Amino acid sequence: MPGGLGIISLVPGTLLSSNTSSGGALTEPSLDLTDRLVSAVIARDAATVRACLEQGAAPDTLGSDGLPLLCTAVAGLDHLTAEVLVDGGANQDRELPDGSTPLVRAVDTGSPALVTVVLGDAPRLRVPKASQRQLLDLARHWYEIGVVEELRRRTGAAGPAVTHRIDDAHGDTIDEVSLGGLTVRAGHGAILTHLEWRFGVLPPLAEVMARAVPHAEDGDSNWFAASYYLSQRRGPRIWSELTALRHHPDPTHRRFLASVLWHRGFLATADRASDVARDVDFLASWAQDEPDGHVLANILGVYNGGEHPDQEAIGLQYTNHPDPRVRSEVAFCLSRERTARSEAATSALLGMVRDPDPKVRAAVAQVFAPRFTLDNQLAPAIRDALLLLLRDDALWVRRHAAESLALSDDRTTPSLDAFLTLLDEEDKDLRLEAAFALARRDDPRAEQAYQRIGPLDAFSEHDHRLFALWRYRTRNQPDRV
Repeated sequence: MPGGLGIISLVPGTLLSSNTSSGGALTEPSLDLTDRLVSAVIARDAATVRACLEQGAAPDTLGSDGLPLLCTAVAGLDHLTAEVLVDGGANQDRELPDGSTPLVRAVDTGSPALVTVVLGDAPRLRVPKASQRQLLDLARHWYEIGVVEELRRRTGAAGPAVTHRIDDAHGDTIDEVSLGGLTVRAGHGAILTHLEWRFGVLPPLAEVMARAVPHAEDGDSNWFAASYYLSQRRGPRIWSELTALRHHPDPTHRRFLASVLWHRGFLATADRASDVARDVDFLASWAQDEPDGHVLANILGVYNGGEHPDQEAIGLQYTNHPDPRVRSEVAFCLSRERTARSEAATSALLGMVRDPDPKVRAAVAQVFAPRFTLDNQLAPAIRDALLLLLRDDALWVRRHAAESLALSDDRTTPSLDAFLTLLDEEDKDLRLEAAFALARRDDPRAEQAYQRIGPLDAFSEHDHRLFALWRYRTRNQPDRV
């Protein structure tokens, strides 16, 4: 087992390059480029790091501590800079003075995002078998001992650990634990699962699932890794083991199964159409007798991503379910894109407009969008429901209702009046939606409506609703285009 965590000094100093074109002293411009590279790594400026590498800076440049800059990025838990360095040619398998490597140090940090980028391409072929076993053993050791206990062993600290919930990357969350001057992330279970997959190791389902179940929070990295990699495994044996979880007495295990099935459906390709059909049939059967509301909501969330003849019947079965998460999914059970609804489905949705939970009302506002009709036309009852939801107390309900009504072809006076009223809203997004709606309808008040939106942030530069003003002018004021 490698020793302590790799602690890298982040203080700038004199730097040496691990490779030069001539093997001699660096020229002045190269020294300047090297200094810029080091400063950028220390500053966590991935864009400048990439620019320096593109200009010829050495990816394995050493810092004043004599270690490659990739170690600096690893010690700083900076996966973005580490990714740029590895893509630029930094050697993640280089043996360091303490016998570790940048990759070993990345595993030590407990950050799945960091390990993913430092692991690099083709690790099963690139990394020697002995080193693969070392990496797996290190991740397994952290996972089995526990982050706090391993930190106590390494630091000798006896006080309480400080834990924060943070974003790791790509929407995942994870615990970050500090003790005795060291900080790591509690993602070693996810790292172990990731390394196993990349090295061609397939442990039993129960073993992988056990790494996820204690981390059932939404978006947890350990949960995500376990469910994602199990979803990649195919064959009758793994399918039988997965479906048996439907009857597990613990709802968390059943929710884990739903998560695996979500990944299977989301990542399905054309050659796996038969698997998708089987999965949807299984979900339909499971949805009709699942007793736990949280699990049932997850099942319906996955089920709604496919096509199945029983979808409306299952939705109607749960319109009055006590869990609002289930009722939110029911709205989507009763709605298919470019498909006319039955009278029963429409009646049920109209009844949910006054649901006590705003998440349910927001879901109803979403499914009243014109894409859930055959001809982009809103029935009067649906239009009236959206007009009611536009006055909802919850902002997100009003936003979804505004979007659905704006995208329709409805040009009735009540709708136009509602858009004009939205221009007085404090929420800038609602004002933008109203201006967009007026422009789509060639309303002469569109120009003034856009002036009332106010300044937008950089993320709004390519918002399709802004381009509606240009199209409005093309149709109505071609001299201004």
